[in-house]
Amino acid sequence: MSDKITGAEILMKSLVDQGVKNIFGYPGGTIMPVYDKLYDYSDRIKHYLARHEQGAIHAAEGFARVSGKTGVVFATSGPGAMNLLTGLNDALIDSTPIVAVTGQVATSFLGKDAFQESDIVSVTLPVTKWTIQVRKAEDIPAIVAKAFYIANSGRPGPVVIDLTKDAQTSLAEYVPAECGAIRSYHPDPEIKDSVILEVAELLNNSRRPMILAGHGVSIANAEKLLKELAEKADIPVATTMLGLSSIPSSHPLNKGMLGMHGNIGPNINTNNADVILAIGMRFDDRVTGAVNAYAPQAKLIHVDIDASEFDKCIKCDVHVHGSADKALSKLIPFVNEVTREEWNASFEPHAQVERTEVMAREIEGRTSDGTMLMGEVIDKVSHAFNDSAILVTDVGQNQMFSVKYFRFTAPKSIVTSGGLGTMGFGLPSSIGAKIACPERDVVLFVGDGGFQMTLEELGMIMEYNLGVKIILLNNNFLGNVRQWQHLFFNSRFSATPMVNPDFRMIADAYGIPAEDVASREDLEDAIRRMKEREGPYLLNINIDPEDMVFPMTPPGAAVDHILLAEGVLYNPEK
Repeated sequence: MSDKITGAEILMKSLVDQGVKNIFGYPGGTIMPVYDKLYDYSDRIKHYLARHEQGAIHAAEGFARVSGKTGVVFATSGPGAMNLLTGLNDALIDSTPIVAVTGQVATSFLGKDAFQESDIVSVTLPVTKWTIQVRKAEDIPAIVAKAFYIANSGRPGPVVIDLTKDAQTSLAEYVPAECGAIRSYHPDPEIKDSVILEVAELLNNSRRPMILAGHGVSIANAEKLLKELAEKADIPVATTMLGLSSIPSSHPLNKGMLGMHGNIGPNINTNNADVILAIGMRFDDRVTGAVNAYAPQAKLIHVDIDASEFDKCIKCDVHVHGSADKALSKLIPFVNEVTREEWNASFEPHAQVERTEVMAREIEGRTSDGTMLMGEVIDKVSHAFNDSAILVTDVGQNQMFSVKYFRFTAPKSIVTSGGLGTMGFGLPSSIGAKIACPERDVVLFVGDGGFQMTLEELGMIMEYNLGVKIILLNNNFLGNVRQWQHLFFNSRFSATPMVNPDFRMIADAYGIPAEDVASREDLEDAIRRMKEREGPYLLNINIDPEDMVFPMTPPGAAVDHILLAEGVLYNPEK
């Protein structure tokens, strides 16, 4: 019989068995036994002390997105655990594998309003794949193994293990556990050959097919297969925001991003296509626009690992229930090798209009007072890093401009909050991305609003000397809300102007080199200095507050109803 050890040490051994090498967290009373044992495992597991639990879980998300591994976060009970909720919800919507271990009061105090007690199980059930409370030390190994299996199988997502204090301190034998299957949970369904043949027939008989590539392509590591299918059948590819780096920006079949602020060509041709193959995406309303006017001429094929997404937003003709890699591997041999010159060429006139009437306006920076436009900044930063950096964004105009003007050459190069749109996500998630891939450049674009939501995580950058390059696009406004107020609320700027602090001085207080960039004449030299400097760097850039993101499909409009500028509706017939 082996020696008995505490539940806290059993947890640490179980995490080591799962290959965990990085944990993000914040200690507190009810999880203190775990942190005491973590001290003994510092040679095997690196702990990153966030300055707020929300920062910890967003950092874990950034780590998971770039590495493909499960992010791990620790928090104490009550307010500590509750501070994870935004990140759990964000991870659930964006299919990010997270295991959160929360401390809980001792079993004898449950339900008695003890100090820092909260019913974290009930609270987190709607925003996780699985939540469980552990009250016995001997149960920990099996539950940890099950948690990691659930978090990173099928459609990935967050799991919460709520660990009572007595489960952490009581003694039990450590019996290693594995989990490779759970009754009634089938995360890797077998795709029927008959369905694949039906899809192949639709594609082979189509004249105007399109591929819509979502986050599921990246999750399944199916980027090469996506490229192989597109090239074999000469099918244009459009991506969701989270699918952007699944195909190189420069690839001739990459026609751009879909949706409200997507590129003109793919949005127009969504409603001209005769077959649409949607892979690992959920037909979000920001992608589809008005549902009753979406892809009226097309047969719709939906490939997804999560069957609950089928027909939830858009009714499709064929459902392929399975992962992107398995579906594409099965499909490619049955798809004919053809060329579709006329169909692919039909995207170019739209792209040309976008380049001359929208992008040129942004990249050339047509302002007279020295303030800069977001597009020109992002274009220059992408170029300076050879289009090969990992892009991390916060949420708002900085996000929309970034995904339009940054370019990608490698997979898993975008980290952004898609479904939940979480302001404050950018800074901590860039930290996790840099920890996951220290050899790659990590570039963060963030607005002055979102930056101030989690800027305390500069402390993590300082403490661990993480070389995140921060570009603060500062327009002294909540820019995206301002744009909507201007366009749809008669320019009544209610609660959107911001009086900001001296961000350079704040960075200086954290020991992070920083510059204020007030005019475009200084921009390129500042970017060069940022790139050449080892370690972290912050550029606080003076942005024109009237800068707006176009093209834009107004809310509730059809996806091919596109504004090129304020009051300028795109007419594809001209």
